[in-house]
Amino acid sequence: MKTTYPETDVEAVASQPGVQDTVDKSASTMTPEEIEQAAALASYVPNTAAEKRLVRKLDFVLLPCLWWMYILAYVDRGNVANANAAGLSTDLKLSDDDYSLIVSIFFIGYTLLEVGSNLLLNKFRPSHYLTTIMAIWGACVAAMSTANSRGSFLVGRFFLGCIEAGLFPGALYLLTCWYKKDEIGKRFALFYTSGTVSPALGGIMAGSVISGLDGKMGWSGWRWLFLIEGVATVFFAIVFVFVLIDYPTNTTKFFSKEECQLAYVRILSDRQTSVQQNAARLTAWQSVWAVLADPRSYAFLTLYILNSTATSISYFVPVTLKTMGYTSVTAQWMTVPIWISGAVIMVILSTSSDHFRERRWHTVGCMLLAFVCSIVCLTTTAAAARYAMLCFYIGALYTGIAQILNWTSEAMALPDQKRSVALAFVNSWGNLSIIWGSRLWPSGESPGYKTGFTAVAVFTGFAAVLASVMPYLFSLLPKEPRTKAERDLIAIQAGQAVERED
Repeated sequence: MKTTYPETDVEAVASQPGVQDTVDKSASTMTPEEIEQAAALASYVPNTAAEKRLVRKLDFVLLPCLWWMYILAYVDRGNVANANAAGLSTDLKLSDDDYSLIVSIFFIGYTLLEVGSNLLLNKFRPSHYLTTIMAIWGACVAAMSTANSRGSFLVGRFFLGCIEAGLFPGALYLLTCWYKKDEIGKRFALFYTSGTVSPALGGIMAGSVISGLDGKMGWSGWRWLFLIEGVATVFFAIVFVFVLIDYPTNTTKFFSKEECQLAYVRILSDRQTSVQQNAARLTAWQSVWAVLADPRSYAFLTLYILNSTATSISYFVPVTLKTMGYTSVTAQWMTVPIWISGAVIMVILSTSSDHFRERRWHTVGCMLLAFVCSIVCLTTTAAAARYAMLCFYIGALYTGIAQILNWTSEAMALPDQKRSVALAFVNSWGNLSIIWGSRLWPSGESPGYKTGFTAVAVFTGFAAVLASVMPYLFSLLPKEPRTKAERDLIAIQAGQAVERED
């Protein structure tokens, strides 16, 4: 069943009751397509059967694509942890500091290009842009299987970070272009379960490849792991060119014109904006400056850094499990329940967050849960207790990431270009915390890892306090945007007699 909208007749649309107030003053500057969209926006009724079908269709078309793309991205960046447990450091003669540098140099490249990548995404179709970078990083991972020195492996990790930088913020931005505020939390959590499922899948794959191919053709198991995972990524990149959808205004796959129009106007209605204001765009520099001039950007960045530093243990989970007495291969398999339980916790808490339309206290709860888990790990060396705490610890911290980024996208939802840059800004610079976070877990402190768990307790405790007071701090800020470009967009909307409380 198609959604019924008026035909594209400029004069007829402009004269319709309810549309006149929206388009009367600007019809001469609007295209026929924009006038049709304005009519659809004026006649939009939320939560119709057609809209519910649209959301279900999105859940089956968009979410699985992005989910699997990020699975591959996370496996390709995180396989260094499995490789290290399988002899990477031995083969390349890496010290603890060398391995920490290999982990952290990825995020230097990631930080340098993430904001720029999201600016480019605004100019290209996601089905072309995201799949291209996916194929390139897959080739990079496959090439890293031939590294024979510390230097060559470091170069590979750096460029892998540069290339992968575009996927995560790009995927999150694409989700916010299709889902409303009361829908995005659960969907982003489902998407981000890939961040917890992928280490589990990586553990399964690493266990199988390393045990089955180690020594074949003179190659260590970790080399086969990199080669197979890289080739698999390139294969799926080609597939997703034909499967991944674009924006509501230009996608040509799976959705009819009427469905795309409904998808577009429901997002405009949810953000309480107009067709013409949404069509007015910030330049790349204006988008970056709008984010840098907004004090809220730094509050979200600080919160994200605190959370991200605590997640640095994810690169040391297999090695940590080895210190509990498990063999190299068994340690790979034992990572699976930790990450699966983390995914379950994430879905439950994010669904609750969407249901109550609340981010603040869910973020605080995640930080407090991680704080308690780190205290338990700090005060006991019992393997069973630590293993159980790691399950809750991972679930709390990764749910925290989802909550912080959702909160950011809602607090700085408009203009679209600002939201895109804000997400990339927070995620990219926040991930730099891995540089010092990776040094919190030296092998010499195993199995207690007192420095790591002490730091995590401090960081998550402070994060809980910060998240609880941020809304109050935001209420003290001026309501008017700080940049002229943003104020001009509001003036455009005011000129159309569309009232919106900023």
